[in-house]
Amino acid sequence: AMEFYALGLGTPIPISALHGTGTGDLLDAVVASFSPTEEEGKEEDNAIKIAIVGKPNVGKSSLLNKLTGENRAIVSPIPGTTRDAIDTSFQFGDIPITLIDTAGIRRKGKIEKGVEKYSVIRSMRAIERCDVALLLIDASQEISAQDTHIAGYIQDKGKSTVVVVNKWDKVENKDAQSMQVFIKKIRYALNFMDYVPVLFISALSGKGVEKVLPLALQVQEERLMHINTGVFNRILMKAQDMHSPSSKTGKPLRIYYGTQVRSDPPTFLLYVNDPTLVHFSYLRFLENQLREVYPFRGTPIRFVLKKRK
Repeated sequence: AMEFYALGLGTPIPISALHGTGTGDLLDAVVASFSPTEEEGKEEDNAIKIAIVGKPNVGKSSLLNKLTGENRAIVSPIPGTTRDAIDTSFQFGDIPITLIDTAGIRRKGKIEKGVEKYSVIRSMRAIERCDVALLLIDASQEISAQDTHIAGYIQDKGKSTVVVVNKWDKVENKDAQSMQVFIKKIRYALNFMDYVPVLFISALSGKGVEKVLPLALQVQEERLMHINTGVFNRILMKAQDMHSPSSKTGKPLRIYYGTQVRSDPPTFLLYVNDPTLVHFSYLRFLENQLREVYPFRGTPIRFVLKKRK
């Protein structure tokens, strides 16, 4: 073993893997290299996590670079340049923010095996760990089924959303109504999340980019809002007086009372006589009545039903 000193790699440890001789010394040397304060020194991550998601080549990396003011991500017209979810932490005023640039998500049948497959998996995981998702849509293209698919995944995970229409400067023959026409197209395609705000920008020129983070932070603030139980029940009673729930079985649905049991996302527990009598359309009606008072802008609202005698 003395011959290995000549390598200049430190003290060699002779072992026998077959008999276990010297393995105790080896483990002692490994443990001695650990920093005892490594775990203690870790601070709780209180940063607001904002993921930039969308199809390939919609300008996600360009938006990241504009928001941070640095060339953190490679920008290329070739789809698929971004392969991994890239975290960028910085301070926006006194608010810590982590921006997550993700790989473009193509339709499932178009995803190639290998690197792209795992890039998409990382993008999906980025959505799962974010607070607010910036869903980028290319203004120079028609809204596709893949845009809708990504939006649906964001909603399923209970994340807040801001729809960011990028490359608005590339749209030709714009007039005073062009923006409203495009918003109507978005509302039609994403009719299941009509509560999300829409912002028009150009990541290349920087126009409108200064509004992205303030809007995302506003959405996050409303996401964490907690409604007093008494106030929520007054909204609930007013909604039932306006439109009582119908029943196909003849047995009337009775909603006794409700309460907000959590935020992030806002979740409300409703005590009813029979959860099977509640139709999803009536829950949508209750949600709309709640949003008239507390918009919860950009954030999905969940109702949980519990039987109570």
